Amino acid sequence: MSALRTALAVAAARGAGRRAGELLRRRPPGGTQRWDRVNHAGRVVTLLEGPTAALAVTAGTVAATSPWRAAGALAAVGAAGFGALDDLTERAGDRAGGARGLKGHLAALRRGRLTTGAWKVLGIGATGLAAAAVVERPRTPAAVADTVLGGALVAGSANLLNLFDLRPGRAAKVAAVTGLSLCPGRGAGPARPLAGAVVGACTAVLADDLAGGSMLGDTGANALGAVLGVAALARWRRPGRAAALAVVVGLTLASEKVSFSRVIEAQPLLRELDRLGRP
Repeated sequence: MSALRTALAVAAARGAGRRAGELLRRRPPGGTQRWDRVNHAGRVVTLLEGPTAALAVTAGTVAATSPWRAAGALAAVGAAGFGALDDLTERAGDRAGGARGLKGHLAALRRGRLTTGAWKVLGIGATGLAAAAVVERPRTPAAVADTVLGGALVAGSANLLNLFDLRPGRAAKVAAVTGLSLCPGRGAGPARPLAGAVVGACTAVLADDLAGGSMLGDTGANALGAVLGVAALARWRRPGRAAALAVVVGLTLASEKVSFSRVIEAQPLLRELDRLGRP
């Protein structure tokens, strides 16, 4: 049954991604230019991949017929919505004030300035907590603690995947590989449909991303990362979740000091995997 649910999730995500991509290219909300950005190479790309991936992973999660689908769909929609706020809001003022990265946005918040990035952090934190509450039902102190832990893991995963969206195809590859890594082993049954939704969504958008024509942006990366966080909740109980959160927090803090791109370029194997599929 788990295999069937996973296959349904993959197929639904792929199909929804393709249909959404075609529709968004024909009728981009607000016009094409609203979604155009300049990437690291100085090339104009579109952020329409983000809502495409978000719609795809949400459709795959709903089609999974898993007890976790409500939590997955809530996490995906919430993360995508607050990611879109960050993508589409003019952030020149944030950059001028030095609000870059999680540390910069939190520092601005301490000074009394609420940036769009801070709104995203708070919003995804709230929806991550709500997604965890759907399955944990916090009625006892232990369940409350598990809900807080789960919410932090969902929100942290959403933020972490976005940190990889700096080169064509990188974030989608990381999401797909992470999703596949959650599937093997005993106890992985509930996580597989959610991971399958992520993998299906990635395959729907990866080709254009690798070609340098589009990028996930906050909308897509946050949505995929949030569903991976819910899949981790479905895969592990408290010790595993705590270990996963420690990894997520560690990598997030490391990103404030170390460039992921530099680390990847310095390691031959990582460099080749990162470049795989690009023109």
